[in-house]
Amino acid sequence: MNVQGSVVIITGASMGIGEATARAFAGAGAKLVLAARSADKLAAVAQSLPSGAETLIVPTDMTDPVQVKALIEKAHERFGRIDILINNAGQSAIGPVSTIDPEVYRQIIELNIFGPLHALQAVVPKMRAQGGGVIINISSSVSKMAIPGIGAYASTKYALNGLSLTARAELAADNIRVVLFHPGQTITNFGKNALRPADMGNWRPGGNQPMPAPDSAEAVAHTILEAARTEPAELEMPRS
Repeated sequence: MNVQGSVVIITGASMGIGEATARAFAGAGAKLVLAARSADKLAAVAQSLPSGAETLIVPTDMTDPVQVKALIEKAHERFGRIDILINNAGQSAIGPVSTIDPEVYRQIIELNIFGPLHALQAVVPKMRAQGGGVIINISSSVSKMAIPGIGAYASTKYALNGLSLTARAELAADNIRVVLFHPGQTITNFGKNALRPADMGNWRPGGNQPMPAPDSAEAVAHTILEAARTEPAELEMPRS
């Protein structure tokens, strides 16, 4: 898709990959709708964008289908169309499968699986009516692995993978292209914001084993921008 002039919704836009993605798409000339729970953080992101970037901020709890539907309606009311939806909002949870708190697991399921599902179901009628669009679901490289300590989080991304690839096939006839993107370890506060028990406060994937160098949020954002332009079924971060 030609990103310049397109209307792009970015969820989880108040920090990390979402914030960097807002900057990347603003730099490419897109019109932005930024969603996250914190209105103050969204306002700060909007103010940091290049001068002239057309931006709408919509504070939204992505676990609430009523708020998600309102996000889509407000975006469409403001701009008259929605070209790209980027489902980026998400949270991790840390703990062995044998002891993970089911309520914590339920919490990340609501955000990581149902959040994108709510948004997809709300935006599809708009995209059908306008003749098509692109939906980019942000998964994770851990959905291709089995790393002890993050099985609950990884499983939510496994589920998102299945929903995304199936939706791509189901929506192809409507010219709605669903893209699945797998970032790897990224330099953000995502890990620090993970839900974790007190005795795993210092836990890190891989323990003391050396891990590949993480990507910057900006590098991830520009790969998402490239995914919007090229619309692959599935994409991972390039490795040198």
